[in-house]
Amino acid sequence: MFRRYLAIALLALVAVAASPAGAVEIWQRLPTPQPMPTAERSGFAPVNGIQIYYAVYGKGPPLILLHGGLANSNYWGNQVPVFAKTHRVIVMDSRGHGRSTRDAQPYGYDLMASDVLGLMDFLGIKRAAIVGWSDGGIIGLDIALNHPDRLTRLFAFGANTDPSGVREDLDKNDTFNRFIAGAGKAYKRLSKTPNDYDGFVKAIGVMWESQPNWTPDQLRGITVPTAIADGEHDEAIKRTHTEEMARLIPGAKLIILPGVSHFAMLQNPKLFNAAVLGFIDGK
Repeated sequence: MFRRYLAIALLALVAVAASPAGAVEIWQRLPTPQPMPTAERSGFAPVNGIQIYYAVYGKGPPLILLHGGLANSNYWGNQVPVFAKTHRVIVMDSRGHGRSTRDAQPYGYDLMASDVLGLMDFLGIKRAAIVGWSDGGIIGLDIALNHPDRLTRLFAFGANTDPSGVREDLDKNDTFNRFIAGAGKAYKRLSKTPNDYDGFVKAIGVMWESQPNWTPDQLRGITVPTAIADGEHDEAIKRTHTEEMARLIPGAKLIILPGVSHFAMLQNPKLFNAAVLGFIDGK
């Protein structure tokens, strides 16, 4: 255990040492995701009255990657080639995100978790590990709370369990605002409703105002092996909130990745990937 996390810390130090003097810090950067590899299977699954885009890579124990709010599954381009060496990796676009469609149902994490379970049923997957980033981590926690029998392990990165966990100054953060602008361009390129980005953001924003909203007792009831992870410089989630989540979930691992932010999977993929595989594979 100690050796694994020592290796993760050394990866972070190497990345910092490689940065030129006076350069923008790694955690302030927003690198473009690497192109996704060719999928072994991809398409659209009919789930809950909508069409969910998915793609499958590799062979082995199933591992589902859930992206953050406003993003899409292409953000996992630095992870899929690595994880697919030892796992059957499934990516999906959440409802209304990327290539997936949405309907008039209000956004809610229970509904989005049901979409994940519906895709699992469509693909014939009884249980899987989930790696969730931001909203994806929240969706993973929702499944852990309500459908623990469908999960083997959960790695929740940059998630929160109630709205108070989000930083009040998030809207003033340059990195996060660049992410929102980039997400809008990707939406226009991928979506079946390319001119509806503002409506999409408004609809999901209503959810963010009040969800998730889980109690400490609910979190204490989680039985799925869970890692609560975040970047040292997360722009979106308060560190105290992340630490409290890890304290409340029985046996949860608290993993704070040094030198990165809410976008660790882009900023330092080797560090992020090592943390994920170290936990998911239980080494």
